[in-house]
Amino acid sequence: MTLPGRTGRLPRLWRPTWAEVDLGALRRNLRRLNKTARVPLLFVVKADAYGHGAARAARAALEVDAVAALGVSSVEEGAALREAGIKAPILILGSLYPFESTLAAIHYGLTPTVASLEGARRIQLAAAGLRGADRRLLPLSCHLKIDTGMGRVGVRWPAGREVVQSLLASPGVRLEGLYTHLARAEDSPSFTKRQLAVFARAVRESESLGARFKWRHAANSAGALLWPESRWDLVRPGLAAYGLWEGFEPVLSLKTRVVFVKNVPRGTPLGYGGLFRTRRASRIATLPIGYADGLPRVLSTGRRRAEVLVRGRRCALAGAISMDMAMADVTGVPGVSVGDEAVLIGRSGSEEQGAGALAALAGTIPYEIVTGLTSRVPRLYRE
Repeated sequence: MTLPGRTGRLPRLWRPTWAEVDLGALRRNLRRLNKTARVPLLFVVKADAYGHGAARAARAALEVDAVAALGVSSVEEGAALREAGIKAPILILGSLYPFESTLAAIHYGLTPTVASLEGARRIQLAAAGLRGADRRLLPLSCHLKIDTGMGRVGVRWPAGREVVQSLLASPGVRLEGLYTHLARAEDSPSFTKRQLAVFARAVRESESLGARFKWRHAANSAGALLWPESRWDLVRPGLAAYGLWEGFEPVLSLKTRVVFVKNVPRGTPLGYGGLFRTRRASRIATLPIGYADGLPRVLSTGRRRAEVLVRGRRCALAGAISMDMAMADVTGVPGVSVGDEAVLIGRSGSEEQGAGALAALAGTIPYEIVTGLTSRVPRLYRE
């Protein structure tokens, strides 16, 4: 089969359900973020680049001059990028445990986050071991994370002074960065101001102790766009880079095709449990996509029923989303037939539906929609 407007066959796309990833849109979003923030970007590619495909998204992003580094959540994610040939600096944004994971991070040339005095000791031990083995890897760079209000990972200030002093006194260790994570940059000015004040104090007092940071960073997408004082030396975009922030280009589209069409009378139950009954004589299209692909089952119930775009028209889902299939009421769309494209995320004619619309119906956030797309859904890349 071929995609609309494309030439050439698509290998192994025998089930007509796929996600399109627009790498050109990704790069344009990153350039726009850099133009606003006026500092380099650490592009966050954790969770398989939020469902977009980490290696391909990383390669595309690194073509943008402003992208200075990548961010992942674990050694495993960083190792996968290294094994895919990515050579750019990679910061592990999560805490490392146990000690062996620090050694693995060093092996793959990843920059670990230190979030406690114990974490500082781990990297110090690793550096001590390398002094007698492979001094070429020294000094080991790390970033110290300050907890200013997120409450997950990080040392609180002023307790962090002891960690800074310990790292500065460590031969073979370079304290390259200091950072924090904004919890409510999009919805609470007072909370964000308190976080930024604590972080500014940590920067100021760390530098008074002798720290000379290459990177001081606090801003996620919301911080970078709404809080100029949060930008420091680097910003860490995710949401906006993937076009999940209003005004930025959506990068991912989720599409399938009609595989069966039937006419049913009024009052016909559809799907598991007969939770839905047609209120009129209806034409129902079956789509080969279900909750095993990442389409939340809740989107087929009650007021949370989602729509799919078929032939440029909005069609409500009908019946419970099952593991592998969903149904849509296409009664109001003339001529729908097997093979027609059905768009869950993206554009069809003049109609468009974003991941945010599905998230709102499901009572969640856009991140959960796109990261929930499983490996059963092929990612197809275009420029």
